[in-house]
Amino acid sequence: MTHRTRRTREAAACPHGRKGVSHASHNAPTEGLGLTRVPRRTPYAPKPSVGPGRARVASSAVPTVEVSSPTRAYAPRSVGADWCIRLSRCIAGLAMFGVGIGLILEARLGAAPWDVFHQGVADKTGMSVGNVIIVTGLVLLVLWIPLRQRPGVGTLLNALEIGVAVDIVMPLIPDAGALVVRVVYLVAGLLVIAVGSGLYIGSGLGPGPRDGLMMGLKERGISVRVARTGIELTVLVLGVLLGGTVGIGTVAFTFGIGPLVQVFLPRFTLPPRNSVYIPRRS
Repeated sequence: MTHRTRRTREAAACPHGRKGVSHASHNAPTEGLGLTRVPRRTPYAPKPSVGPGRARVASSAVPTVEVSSPTRAYAPRSVGADWCIRLSRCIAGLAMFGVGIGLILEARLGAAPWDVFHQGVADKTGMSVGNVIIVTGLVLLVLWIPLRQRPGVGTLLNALEIGVAVDIVMPLIPDAGALVVRVVYLVAGLLVIAVGSGLYIGSGLGPGPRDGLMMGLKERGISVRVARTGIELTVLVLGVLLGGTVGIGTVAFTFGIGPLVQVFLPRFTLPPRNSVYIPRRS
């Protein structure tokens, strides 16, 4: 068979082009020709999956990092480091507590029930308010004995440090003449006491003398609410009779300090000492 004859037969078998390949345009209509258009295939590209930790992008699935701020675990390197952290927080918190009391007293808008009592005793005896706070705390610790309460390191620091801080800071606070300044002192005092309470209580080194007294009464069958209300009303009345200042600050402290402490306490609370894992040195 000649080369020309072979080309003639191929043309008869494929009338629309060489070896079955159409010369028509890709977009040309194929109706009426008895042919079925096969759509052009695109290169295979897997669809990006969407799931936890992945983000949809144009070309591929790329792992992403979720931005979060988890609470940092408390893991001291040694027992000594644990004690240093707790003591530093306790001492700083009690110092702030004393500063807050000084600010509220200098505001002269009314103090907390216990401080009304301290102020009244100071006016009658000539003692400083800080010394009255110290003496009152030590007397309350004596009352712990029949209630079988065990003081901690923080308990003793509470009885001594707050009074010292009050006597140090009060002479340094400028006199608040205008009412606006006195209100600022009151609000600042409440905030400082709330932060200090969070640091002190969160250190877990023992309750204060006044809180321990209420817990001891609770173990004798008296609810904390009744014990706290009864004790604070008693000292408030005694303070007023002795010349202590009662006012809007007393109301603000009574109803505001609890919610404020609740804001800061979770942020500063350390786990109990008996639950902290401290690695042993090999």
